[in-house]
Amino acid sequence: MIKSAKNPTVPSAISNRIMQGTKIEGDIFSDGDFRLDGEIIGKVNIKGKFVVGEKGKLKGDIICARASISGSVSGSILATEGLELNETAVVRGELKTERLAVEPGAEFTGNCQMGGVIREMKENGEMTESNNVKGKSA
Repeated sequence: MIKSAKNPTVPSAISNRIMQGTKIEGDIFSDGDFRLDGEIIGKVNIKGKFVVGEKGKLKGDIICARASISGSVSGSILATEGLELNETAVVRGELKTERLAVEPGAEFTGNCQMGGVIREMKENGEMTESNNVKGKSA
């Protein structure tokens, strides 16, 4: 007997989507991947990949493993593995990521930290950071 290798309860197999014309006010948490083509006002905490489509809009902070932005984001983005700003992206806020790719035409206004920032995520989704700076006095 052949068994299926796919398990729908595995987080990487979980996928969510907010379609164009849908607006959500509140925080979003997901163990899987997430695509936004509508509008969210609130915090987004995704353990997988977060995609903002060309018509997608987000006003709030994002915490995720990977992100691909083609729409509009106003807020901070922490993408622990990598972040792509596609040519139609309009991002205003602070970026923190291990790797960043920016296509020609993408708009970004804000600050960016890459690589050497040590990140610690608490269970409630908040982020703290520390820089290992020797000789720094309090």
